[in-house]
Amino acid sequence: MARILVVDDEEDMRSMLTQMLERVGHTVVTANNGEEAIEAFAAQPPDLLLIDILMPKKGGLVAISEIRKKNPEAPILAMSGGGRDGKLNFLSTAQTFPGVRTVRKPFRRQQLLALVGEMLEAAT
Repeated sequence: MARILVVDDEEDMRSMLTQMLERVGHTVVTANNGEEAIEAFAAQPPDLLLIDILMPKKGGLVAISEIRKKNPEAPILAMSGGGRDGKLNFLSTAQTFPGVRTVRKPFRRQQLLALVGEMLEAAT
């Protein structure tokens, strides 16, 4: 199966995503923020990057931009609930990066696993 880098500043979300992905056979590496994501990606590029948009230190959009400069073909799935009030749409900005797919939080398990499967299949 695939090696997936999961990046989210919320421990509960990282844990839930890790369990969900490991149950279907993937290997999961985690990071707490965009800075850690860039370091982990540079150390060993994953088959897929699953990254939250709103995070402290370095947000997902900045991390995606930096990763894209070094690896323009990297499969990236960006996630966001849209901010505290849910009215902001950071996912539309993430979609401006070539090849980045998005999913809105909260999402269903089936929805996420289907997107992950599609992206991994397209990357091979």
